[in-house]
Amino acid sequence: MVKVNRVVLVGTGFVGSSYAFALLNQGITEELVLVDLNEAKAEGDAMDLNHGLPFAPSRTKIWYGSYADCDQADLVVITAGANQKPGETRLDLVEKNTNIFKGIVEQIMASGFDGIFLVATNPVDILTYAVWKFSGLPKERVIGSGTILDTARFRFLLGQYYDVDTRNVHAYIIGEHGDTELPVWSHADIAGMKISEWTSKHETNQEDLDNIFINVRDAAYHIIERKGATYYGIAMGLVRLTKAILRDENSVLTVSAYLDGEYGHNDIYVGVPAVVNRGGIREVVELDLNKKEKEKFSNSVKVLKETMDPVLNKF
Repeated sequence: MVKVNRVVLVGTGFVGSSYAFALLNQGITEELVLVDLNEAKAEGDAMDLNHGLPFAPSRTKIWYGSYADCDQADLVVITAGANQKPGETRLDLVEKNTNIFKGIVEQIMASGFDGIFLVATNPVDILTYAVWKFSGLPKERVIGSGTILDTARFRFLLGQYYDVDTRNVHAYIIGEHGDTELPVWSHADIAGMKISEWTSKHETNQEDLDNIFINVRDAAYHIIERKGATYYGIAMGLVRLTKAILRDENSVLTVSAYLDGEYGHNDIYVGVPAVVNRGGIREVVELDLNKKEKEKFSNSVKVLKETMDPVLNKF
């Protein structure tokens, strides 16, 4: 038998179903299994997606299944869990989603799963750490979506401001995927030109740049207020990560990765640039942050640990 790529998606809510749809449209995997507590929903999604196969770029076998299907999975993507409600921060979700995740991960590991976990549920940094602890897998094979979406939002808004294709804007958001995240202005560039150089050649209002970051940081709140949830952007980010993993791309993406001394921190999953390939996280890219950025990053780590430790110590 020829080995094919199998992705198991756990959670077919807004984010999960959007991810499955985007995955099918880009033809990234040969097999896609949908798992959800609501089996009828998972079955309905599988049927609906299969009906689009005649228009897909490549053949994908799609079915609704169970945790037993994780035994042959290369990648398990978890989007299940309680959603962020209006007025609620991502960190408010930590205890209820940690409880949910313990049961999910135990069932997945019982299947014999030995692939890579990709976590998207909020608070993603803390839940990625929980998956690592609950699964017993090596740290490089447990990845969180981290600040991949925040970075995309940052690049989009900078590109929009300067009227430059967002794909030619290179700038990172790091730290918690949440209120303490920070922009790395010291390494941001457009077409190889540092932002500081670009602003000197193009009319720029510093207040506008400050507001760009604020709009990045608070984007989820604005979207939730308008439509109840965010799902398209993160779904495409998850597909980008899936592609980097399954196609062994060695792509640099801002994911929630385990720090073991990098940036001066230990025993924490947090959003940083990392090289992602078929083995998971090959290495964390350690940027030379300026003093202000180091302070903000340390604060982000501190907030995550203060929120995480009381909850995870219960397990």
